[in-house]
Amino acid sequence: MAVLLTGGAGYIGSHTALTLLEQGEDIVVADNLCNSSEESLRRVQEITGKKLRFYQADVASRSDMEELFSREPIESVIHFAGLKAVGESVEQPLRYYRVNLDCTLTLLECMAGHGVKNLVFSSSATVYGDGRPPFREGDPTPGCTNPYGWTKLMIEQIITDAAAADSGLSAVLLRYFNPVGAHPSGRIGEDPRGIPNNLMPYIAQVASGRREKLTVYGDDYPTPDGSCIRDYLHVCDLAEGHGRALAYARAHSGVEIINLGRGQGVSVLEMVEAWGRANGPIPYEIGPRRSGDIPVSCANVDKARELLGWEARRDVEDMCRDSWNWQRNNPLGYEK
Repeated sequence: MAVLLTGGAGYIGSHTALTLLEQGEDIVVADNLCNSSEESLRRVQEITGKKLRFYQADVASRSDMEELFSREPIESVIHFAGLKAVGESVEQPLRYYRVNLDCTLTLLECMAGHGVKNLVFSSSATVYGDGRPPFREGDPTPGCTNPYGWTKLMIEQIITDAAAADSGLSAVLLRYFNPVGAHPSGRIGEDPRGIPNNLMPYIAQVASGRREKLTVYGDDYPTPDGSCIRDYLHVCDLAEGHGRALAYARAHSGVEIINLGRGQGVSVLEMVEAWGRANGPIPYEIGPRRSGDIPVSCANVDKARELLGWEARRDVEDMCRDSWNWQRNNPLGYEK
């Protein structure tokens, strides 16, 4: 029986595919490659020495997904597919609602039609909005600060309602915080299209000379150094968390919401300093605040430790070192 990774050619999906292959899972990937590259999957197979099956498919397309489910022995799904940039979601809200919700609705309908009962969903800490950190899974979610976060919260509700109507459906909703870093081989990593929306790939591109300098969006937040604080998590730790969540979903029914983070906040300026210690300093300037950002986002990770037996093992220096190893070996990402 196989595990389907929707959006599995992307940054987090490819690292999770690698981890699951190493654990002996049979992996099928569905991805339309709108913000990812099939080259990532070729390299995953190269690193692991194991094969996976890839479908260039639109997860929102009922015909594409019906064909895949009919051809493959899918037993579980890890759902990464969707659009993912906070700032872009503010500029293109209708596109984000259409793509992210349609992907999930189509996937759940196909799962139900083919008797697939195990699901791990790639949610986000953005669902906590501007609440009071460190965030716990039981905290209220009174309002997100951007359309991307709203799509994640809406999808959580859709999955919860589907599980309430089907007692056999098991779902783990992973609210993870700020994934960074790359596989230590330097063969797979984060490859954003165009100008990066996230901090670490931008820093890495500045360090490689691809960008002139980093812009730090705001130094007047109510934090010790004025820059935003985030809970940065190495992508390899995150991938391992998905493996633990999959095992949990297989052994339980109903829905569990679980944070994945380090439980430690690091400011943007602190991350810039950490990069300098690990790889050498980079030029940066202070710019205005960015729409949709909140001052502090940090996880309480007790539940992940208790239910999954998981906790992050890699530190900020590991994140910086592995990001630079990826960037210097792949200055244009997966482009040759």
